[in-house]
Amino acid sequence: MTPDARAPRSRVARTVIERSALGRRIVDVDDSDCYVCRPHSPGELRHALVGATLRTAQRRGKSLWCPLDTGGILGVHLGMSGKIVIATADGTEVDGGDNWEFGRPPGDYRHARFSLTFRDGGTLHLIDPRRLGRVRLDPPLDDLGPDAADIDLPCFLSALGSGRAPIKARLLDQHALAGIGNLLTDEILSRAGLNPARPVHSLSDRERARLHESVVGTVEDALNGGGVHTLPSVSQRHDRGRCPRDGTTLLRSSVSGRTTFWCPRHQVALQPPPLRGGHLRHGRGSDALPTYSAPRSPAPPTGRVPMHRGRE
Repeated sequence: MTPDARAPRSRVARTVIERSALGRRIVDVDDSDCYVCRPHSPGELRHALVGATLRTAQRRGKSLWCPLDTGGILGVHLGMSGKIVIATADGTEVDGGDNWEFGRPPGDYRHARFSLTFRDGGTLHLIDPRRLGRVRLDPPLDDLGPDAADIDLPCFLSALGSGRAPIKARLLDQHALAGIGNLLTDEILSRAGLNPARPVHSLSDRERARLHESVVGTVEDALNGGGVHTLPSVSQRHDRGRCPRDGTTLLRSSVSGRTTFWCPRHQVALQPPPLRGGHLRHGRGSDALPTYSAPRSPAPPTGRVPMHRGRE
């Protein structure tokens, strides 16, 4: 395994672009996939990119961007399965890739969603089997949160904030914290011993500090171990999966629309207060665990309480 193959896909992609695509004049563009290239119509990216070169390759979290020598910025998001691949004029794959190939042999470009052709005949492809990546001009970079790979505690606490959103939803919010995906979030919360559906405002100061340690440590382990898919919990994401920490059968649910695996033993939910009538309310943004409405105290009496008049 090469040193590049040990890094998450966004870092691999940035390195591939920097090593094999900078300074090469673009002579053609395939931007026919309207979904991946949204909001641009077919031909719009081609019109902007032909004749330009990529000057540098930048990254924050899972987002990549390349300033153009003609002005403007080309933005790329890899989604869940995207990767950048470089090929020669005869189609031979010469650069790019990571340690999770989805069974794709080198030179298979059937899932190329966006391509640049250079003056020398070589090509850059965005390979994306699940079609969840995105390519756009002048992406809103100011909307990205700090990079989770090197965030310190004060910055993390500010990004985490408060509110009723589930912890998992906040960690996945790239505007709050860049670079954390679904699989990484479940591993982070498992290590921190926190239920993914708990609202952010319910975390104590100690739990927030523990969550920060888990974010930093888990990202570092992913970087050093070969990517997110080498983390212990990822291989257990199935119906009979067991918690790597205590062996308990994992539960599967949905939090903020994302498939979530969690341990009912060490990632327990907050105990709800008792309710009159047993009515419960599902938390906004999560259908994994119910949240309960606090019972109202009975109203104080407003008049004299009648006394029973019995036989004296």
